[in-house]
Amino acid sequence: MSAVRRRSAQAEARAESQRERILDAAQKCFVEQGFHGASMAAIAETADMSAGLMYRYFESKNAIMLAIIARELEGKRAKIEELYTDADFPAKVLEKFRLWQTGSAGVMNAALFLEMSAEATRAPEMARAIRTSDTLTRTDFERWLRRGREEGGLGLPEDVARARGVLMQCVIEGLVVRAARDPEFDAEILGEALEPLFRLMGFESPAPP
Repeated sequence: MSAVRRRSAQAEARAESQRERILDAAQKCFVEQGFHGASMAAIAETADMSAGLMYRYFESKNAIMLAIIARELEGKRAKIEELYTDADFPAKVLEKFRLWQTGSAGVMNAALFLEMSAEATRAPEMARAIRTSDTLTRTDFERWLRRGREEGGLGLPEDVARARGVLMQCVIEGLVVRAARDPEFDAEILGEALEPLFRLMGFESPAPP
């Protein structure tokens, strides 16, 4: 690799690191202060950088939120890919619910999910981004359901996979809201309540919490 290309790669890596730092700081501020309550100055302070430097990467809070939505989409699609090699989907759902309850790093923060959903009702570009994210995620999930069992899927016909994909997306979104509203909700009770649904979809019963 030439010196010029090496410097270019290093600069790109530094820029990406700075962007991630800003997104992490913004996510923390949005969760703690709400989207409208969090100022660009507060995000810059949380990221431990000057506002001027931050504006080099993102021109507004809306631009930051759109980048967070894109990052969350990438993460969700990667998690769906992992399902191809993990047969215990019900247990995965309960595991995610517990993580949403505690606000653990590495999963969609439930409070942030509510902030994004609320902002989508006011900002058309946010609504479009979330619709695109939802559509791609659902398509990935349906593709997994159509895969043969030998490939880790359920081998469902296309129309059945589509219907169950919509159903599961609604269930998952409802669980995120429940985790945000009731962080003490008993996951064991949830597992028992979801068991008939998982049986209907062709999965095994959830593992005991």
